[in-house]
Amino acid sequence: MKHLLNLLAAVALLVWGTHLVRAGILRVFGANLRHVLARSLGNRFTAALSGIGVTALLQSSTATALIVSSFVGQGLITLPLALAVMLGADVGTSLMAVVFSFDLSWLSPLLIFLGVVLFISRPATNIGRFGRVLIGLGLMLLALRLISESTQIMVRSPVVQALLASINSERPLEILVGAGLALLSYSSLAIVLLVAALTATGVVAPDMALGLVLGANLGSGLLSVLTTARASVEVRHVPLGNLVFKLLGVAAAVPFIPLWLQYARPHLVNDAGGVVLFHLAFNIAMALLFLGFLRPVARLVLAVLPRPARNPVGSRPRHLDPSALATPSLAISCAAREALHQADIVETMLQGILTVIRTNDLRLAEELRKLDDTVDELYSAIKYYLTKISREALGEEESRRWTDIISFTINMEQIGDTIERILIDIEDKKIRKGRSFSDAGMAEIAELHARLIDNLRLGMSVFLNGSVRDAQRLLEEKARFRDLEHAYAATHLERLSGNTVQSIETSSLHIDLISELKRINSHICSIAYPILESAGALAPSRLRSDVLATVDSDASD
Repeated sequence: MKHLLNLLAAVALLVWGTHLVRAGILRVFGANLRHVLARSLGNRFTAALSGIGVTALLQSSTATALIVSSFVGQGLITLPLALAVMLGADVGTSLMAVVFSFDLSWLSPLLIFLGVVLFISRPATNIGRFGRVLIGLGLMLLALRLISESTQIMVRSPVVQALLASINSERPLEILVGAGLALLSYSSLAIVLLVAALTATGVVAPDMALGLVLGANLGSGLLSVLTTARASVEVRHVPLGNLVFKLLGVAAAVPFIPLWLQYARPHLVNDAGGVVLFHLAFNIAMALLFLGFLRPVARLVLAVLPRPARNPVGSRPRHLDPSALATPSLAISCAAREALHQADIVETMLQGILTVIRTNDLRLAEELRKLDDTVDELYSAIKYYLTKISREALGEEESRRWTDIISFTINMEQIGDTIERILIDIEDKKIRKGRSFSDAGMAEIAELHARLIDNLRLGMSVFLNGSVRDAQRLLEEKARFRDLEHAYAATHLERLSGNTVQSIETSSLHIDLISELKRINSHICSIAYPILESAGALAPSRLRSDVLATVDSDASD
């Protein structure tokens, strides 16, 4: 029993080390990895190469699948190119298995020591997070040595030998066991390394080991499908296509296992190396074979899992992908995408105000007011999603972006509430009472409305790109809008003094309306403050220094 517990602890340590490496790489290089992938998707070959490189760092094809799936869900890349990345990702994982198959146990103490020193000395920095990566690598190497030592004792047990013999009798059972282990450990790499270690000590026969390796590959495909099961249809296409490749690849590879054992095994140094090399050969063969069948498999995936019909403007797409929460930089991107969708709905509401004023369309007014419920729901969903992102895992830039998204969605939610109030006033004070604005008053409202639309679009651009120049332009528009509001309020009073009937009837509504439009503009311009503050472009006080000096002198007198 003691030896079994030692083996289970060593396997758990291997899985945990793999998790530390994957999480650490994502936290330190997550945004850069996404940029590398995004820039390397010109054709299927560069896409596959980028998949190899990124997955070699992450040591997890599942993590790469989540990143690439989000690209497809956001419409940034096509499904065939995403499938090419996944073929490369599987090769990247198998390359890391080959590296870890060498006897690197002497590195384990050094990596753990350096990692602990870096993590403890600077835990909240990228250096500290890189220390966690070193700790994970050290634990993986330590775990492989412990597995080898534990299995050398366990292999002598008659019970263990009988159990392994029963599994060895059926190829489908070997594949099923390998897939199950990959699902349980959340890592096909860990299982391949485990099988190699068990083969080196004689616990697992070479023939059985190759079946378990095929099962581990199949398990990694199933794991991606299960991880994205609750995501949008577009996101689920990539894992499903990758699973199709693995199913076809495993089915095609089974007949070649005897040939591998007959012709390749005699030329290998040891059976453990043969396991990882078979794993590498299998994934390279899959990549070379299926790179020519990306489009047919993509069509098959779309037939099995068709895209839903396009939703109306008010409906909410599923940009808040739960599976992306494991990758903070990716989750931040998903939240920003959803925030822009919220702003799109606000823009639809804002554009509709002028139509309601001009046409007295009560039905349109009601539809626009209902959109405010969608804006509120989006605000709640985005806020809840952001709270589930680990703030400790965010770098300084990502943490600032987290705050920007919260601020942006709050402003959009308040604009939606203001538009709803405006529509209620228009219904009660204008449409139902059969009143209308004067031509001059209507022209003023139309002018302010047009400026609001332009400012909202500029605000969305500032939020998306973080341009300091555009943020400054947005604040300049705030001053212009304030001046216009004051000027139009004055001209309205002049029309009242001229006893213009239409102006008298709609006076209260007119003043309230331009005041509410100014309030909306203030919320839009608030988008610029976080950008300017982070760039150091905001003064400590917006009060003029000469006015403050005058006040101080008066107080002293």
